[in-house]
Parts: sequence; C-alpha cells; structure tokens
Amino acid sequence: MATVESYDVRSVDRGEVLRYLGYAGQPITPELDARIDEVVARCLAACRPRGSWGVFDVAARGEKGGVPVISLAGTSLELRGRSIAEHLDGAVAVGALAVTVGMGVEAELRRLSLTDPLTQVVFDAAGTAAVERAADAAEASVVADAASRGLFCGSRFSPGYGDLPLATQPVLLAALDAQRALGITLSRELLMSPTKSVTAVVGLFEQPRGTAHASCAGCPCRDFCVLLRSGSTCRG
Repeated sequence: MATVESYDVRSVDRGEVLRYLGYAGQPITPELDARIDEVVARCLAACRPRGSWGVFDVAARGEKGGVPVISLAGTSLELRGRSIAEHLDGAVAVGALAVTVGMGVEAELRRLSLTDPLTQVVFDAAGTAAVERAADAAEASVVADAASRGLFCGSRFSPGYGDLPLATQPVLLAALDAQRALGITLSRELLMSPTKSVTAVVGLFEQPRGTAHASCAGCPCRDFCVLLRSGSTCRG
C-alpha cells in the first residue's frame, strides 16, 4: 500500500540551481544574481510538492535473457539490469517513490517559453532543484520506515540510470497509484508529465550501506527527517 504525502519545500540549494544552469565559476552580475533569486522564489510559490511511496520486500532474484532481475513482493514491479542489481546487492526490501511539484510549474514554464525564454531557463532549473527536494522528502519517509524495521537505506536510483530501463516507469507508477494520487502520466516515450517529477527506488539493508545517510549534517533528507525531529537517527 502506497502512502501519499504533501511536502513543505520552502527553499532549494542555490548551488544546485546554478549547476542546472551550467554555471562553471563565471562571474555573475548583481542584476543577474537578484534575478535568479526572484525567479527561484516565483517557482517555489508555484510548487505543490507531493509524493507517493511504498516499501516492498524482495521476493526473488534471478535472470531473464541473461539480465539480472529483482522481483518485489505484492507488485508486478521488476527491476532489471546489472547496475540496479549491483546497487541493491544484499537489499531485503526496496522503497519505491514518485514525486512531483505539480502542474502549476508546468503551466508557468509553458507560458515563459512564449513570453520570456531567459526567465524560463532559470525557472526550469529552479523547478528541477525543487522536485529533487521533494524526492529528498519522500526518501526521508522511506528512511524512517526502514528504521522502524531495523533496516538501513541506501541511496536513490531512478529508471534511466545505468541500464535500469525507462520501461520500468509504467509499472513503478502503477505500484504507487501515482496517476490517480499525483496526476503523473507518461508519454509514448515514457517521459513523465508534469515534467518536474521524479521516480526512484531505494534499497533497504540489514547493515548500513556505505556512505548513504552516514551523517545527519550532510544528509539531503535532513530538513524532512522525522527521526531527527524525534531525537534519534537512522544509524541507531
């Protein structure tokens, strides 16, 4: 059963916005600096971040056509590919998540493409940073669920990374009831609408996984962490 949530994303990492803009250390004028802040604020005001997530036990591991396949209990979702098999090596369960910042951002991007292409570029970068923050919030919920089971989370891995095919998208979204709950749909090319949407899976392990969530100070989920607010951490 998937859990549907709304998220309070009030800020984004400005460095991430600049990275999405292709910033490589070149000088930024005070006027452009202020413009970026203004557009980021406009984007955040248009965002309605929501997510759907669930945790599924690993039912089986095998191969089909020489390709590793991980099957998840209670769903028809199969994770295919050597990269995801390596990423989830040893996982006893998998958290799946889908998030979006909503159609308000999508509509404004379309409007700006016709009226103000420069602002659209900055707004698009801000929207990408915002949906990643929404994904951090959904991942924080998976981390808390894992901790309640005495398990530890790895890091996010999305369809299209490595050799995990985009064809994973329809079944992943269906497992989370994301079309009904979040309004996320797919094109024939398996691209999501709203475009500022993210899907991912996270492995749950019996032992801490490398550097994933290794410290609260550097954890991307920190601002949304239920465990931290209660005085504990996912590391026990």
